[in-house]
Amino acid sequence: MLSTPDSPASAAAPTAAYFDNAATTPLDPEVLEAMLPFMREHFGNPSSIHGHGRKVRAAIENARKTIAHLVNASPAEISFTSGGTEADNYAAFGSIRTLGLKHAVTSPLEHHAVLHALQALEKSGEIRLSYVRHDEQGRLNMAHLDELLGAHPRSFVSLMHANNEIGNLNDIQTIGDICQRHDAIFHTDTVQTMGHYQLDLQQLKVHFLVGSAHKFHGPKGVGFLYRRSGVQAEPLIYGGAQERNVRAGTENVYGIVGLAKALEIASSHMADHHRYVQGLKDRFITRLTAEIEDVAFNGCSALTEESLYTVLNVSLPPSEMNEMLLFNLDINHVSVSGGSACSSGANAGSHVLTALGCDPGRGAIRFSMSKYNTEAEVDFAVEQLARMYRKVTA
Repeated sequence: MLSTPDSPASAAAPTAAYFDNAATTPLDPEVLEAMLPFMREHFGNPSSIHGHGRKVRAAIENARKTIAHLVNASPAEISFTSGGTEADNYAAFGSIRTLGLKHAVTSPLEHHAVLHALQALEKSGEIRLSYVRHDEQGRLNMAHLDELLGAHPRSFVSLMHANNEIGNLNDIQTIGDICQRHDAIFHTDTVQTMGHYQLDLQQLKVHFLVGSAHKFHGPKGVGFLYRRSGVQAEPLIYGGAQERNVRAGTENVYGIVGLAKALEIASSHMADHHRYVQGLKDRFITRLTAEIEDVAFNGCSALTEESLYTVLNVSLPPSEMNEMLLFNLDINHVSVSGGSACSSGANAGSHVLTALGCDPGRGAIRFSMSKYNTEAEVDFAVEQLARMYRKVTA
């Protein structure tokens, strides 16, 4: 176990476990401490020219410089947003309309922030939309991407770094190389990998990239967009001149400060947290396989080299219990998702698992872990799930 204050081992057996960190993570106490002065004392409007405003403006620009340094970009290439969804929408709508692009390429496995944006552009007649083929585990077909771009050069391409439901990692270096050969504009959603993997924007051939603070122990309601210098994109929100005329509206100052602090902490402990959380994931796989007959794993989520170390998507055997699976786990104090929390709702199934052709008769659970989880919590969650299945099959 990682011997840091981030992941304290508890002598007492847990009575609850939170494994929905791909939906949102707990706020790091150090992040809160960094934010508090901008909630209490430093209240000035950053657009004001007086001392109160200048102090707050300096904090925003320092946060911008911190983030730029951590991803090896220029501060001028970083714009703050309300989160990943807005940043994805800005990249899609802004660049396609400004650059006059008529074709876009994505995959059926993308987050709805991308899929719904591009489908709206297709519905309005602004673009034609193509989808990259994938195999039954969700691996993208790079040859097909090259073929699509060969037929439609100068397209907008949006393919995520890691899937939020099944954890599959995409090779964004290779995707960027293919896009460069065909003069395509490449946007990648890095919401699930920002703060978990080192991203060097001088090496990656991406034009747009996004981050969301609450995915790496920062506050909700704040994120950022990286837009490569020289790439034009009209704003989504008009009004004032904030964010260099990219996004109007008074900035979420304490959110921005928290975002930068959270990314700074995540980056400084990245290797240790990776090893520790991967250990929790490996324990999940071992325990689930031993305790539940016919358990399997969706996508590449159980393959260490091909998936996010924070996400495990579990395929459970057919059972009458599957319809109420998440509800029953919640009653037993285990918080998980069936797919993506953004897709939860009365009639919302997982578009990702549907695209993979997963058996709808099997239950699906996404366990997503963070530095604050423990081995004891893994054991508790597996025991609750196994007990429920044993009870049904007894």
